[in-house]
Amino acid sequence: MTASEEKFTRQRLLEVQTLTPGLFTLRTTRDPGFRFQAGQFARLGVRKPSGSIVWRAYSMVSAPHDEFLDFFSIVVPDGEFTSELSRLRPGDELLVDRQAFGFLTLDRFPDGRDLWLLATGTGLAPFLSILQDFEVWQRFERIVLVYSVREARELAYQGMIETLLQRDYLAEHAGKLTYLPTITREHKPDALHGRITTLLESGELERAAGVELSPEHSRIMLCGNPQMIEDTRQLLKARDLQLSLTRRPGQVAVENYW
Repeated sequence: MTASEEKFTRQRLLEVQTLTPGLFTLRTTRDPGFRFQAGQFARLGVRKPSGSIVWRAYSMVSAPHDEFLDFFSIVVPDGEFTSELSRLRPGDELLVDRQAFGFLTLDRFPDGRDLWLLATGTGLAPFLSILQDFEVWQRFERIVLVYSVREARELAYQGMIETLLQRDYLAEHAGKLTYLPTITREHKPDALHGRITTLLESGELERAAGVELSPEHSRIMLCGNPQMIEDTRQLLKARDLQLSLTRRPGQVAVENYW
């Protein structure tokens, strides 16, 4: 089988950064032929000493126009993939599937005024890709990013979020974004306290955002812990905010991140 016939490309690991003992980011080179929509994920492969390949799916943090690929990951204790990845150094080989996957993309919604991005943990990744893509700023009048973690030190990519709207191509849209970090296990003065579901039920999330959730105007993306997604979906369903399906457009799109 020739390199062009393989289902993956061989990329180089450019950088690995440890954020906390349980979180890290990684950057790889990008094949010129690899295309993706903001919000999609790629399958990454690492080769074990035995020669077998371990594959895992990761949403792109990077924008579709970037020349590199960024990813955000948890450390799985004794996990097969992260154990192999921990042995790699910049310059080592990392495999990337030629095809991108996933449906947590803006084309799930044919309309809408307000976009809500609700993430826990590494579920933040696809939303950072979406926020770096120009389309979302053209389509929506208000964008609310909610990022829930257990401890303040787990709030990743804060510098990127803070400087996002300073980019030349987004500067005119600076007033559209509301960022709401939420922390569940400790209090921090400039963050909400509590789970996303609790903040939704109490109405605190909407008060903090300064915008109400409604079937007419709101479009909501959920990514992260499967239990959060299921519980949040039920709360939204009770308010007539329905999952968006191919045969029936709705107001909610989801991605279970593990």
